[in-house]
Amino acid sequence: MSDSVPTTTVSGKQAGLAFYDQVMNLLHELKHTQSEVIQEAAELCADRISRGGLVFLFGNGHSRMMCEEMTPRQGCYVGFVALVETALSNHAAIIGANGLRAPLFLENYEGYAEQILRSFHFGPNDAFIIISTSGIRPVIVEMAMGAQSRGLPVIALVSVAHSREAKAAHSSGKKLTDCADLIIDNLCPPGDCVLELDGLEWRTGPVSTITGAMIINMIRCAAAEALLERGSRPVILPSHQFVGNTSASEQLDAFYEAYRRSLKHLFE
Repeated sequence: MSDSVPTTTVSGKQAGLAFYDQVMNLLHELKHTQSEVIQEAAELCADRISRGGLVFLFGNGHSRMMCEEMTPRQGCYVGFVALVETALSNHAAIIGANGLRAPLFLENYEGYAEQILRSFHFGPNDAFIIISTSGIRPVIVEMAMGAQSRGLPVIALVSVAHSREAKAAHSSGKKLTDCADLIIDNLCPPGDCVLELDGLEWRTGPVSTITGAMIINMIRCAAAEALLERGSRPVILPSHQFVGNTSASEQLDAFYEAYRRSLKHLFE
């Protein structure tokens, strides 16, 4: 399991292949250790969506990429909502305006997540997927706590190994794993990176984006299958790269309208 995720020390021109091997090993382990809980998460999502609910995805910093990997994305469908707070997620700049310092500060500001949640009227069939490799930042913990206090189930996508080693940052002493109904392990080692290079003090080669994206797409595909089994056909976002394809254009319009209707209860 993730507690024993190995790292690789490399000297010479082997780093790229070494990283590839590490990633493939992790994906193999992911299949054999996380498939059952991923399927359970997909069934939960399908159940909620089939009842007219929404599944929100939240992650700050780099974890927001997993939210956007779910939706909007070719092959995504109505029912998933990427709850991306730009103040926590704009990490394209390093310094200056919209740089790293302010978002990293906000991640630790207690009470911020509740202000985000108060902007919506969640329904009884909604649910949350919350993504955080460390699983310890106050905004992440409070987002999970706030969802559960509203009666919404929480699926956590987290590095179990990192979370176990890290000290809780929230004043309650809780971590994301303490506030989740289902826990999916992204199998990342503490610190995320798996490659050690002679001459570098810190490891490189982060893997959470790769394992996280695999998990997100497994949930997406399995939930679509489960929805069809329930007699609920997902409204798919088609590829808009098919220029001049009338069918794709019509489907895109249908997706926009179905998505608009799906959000109605949030603002009533």
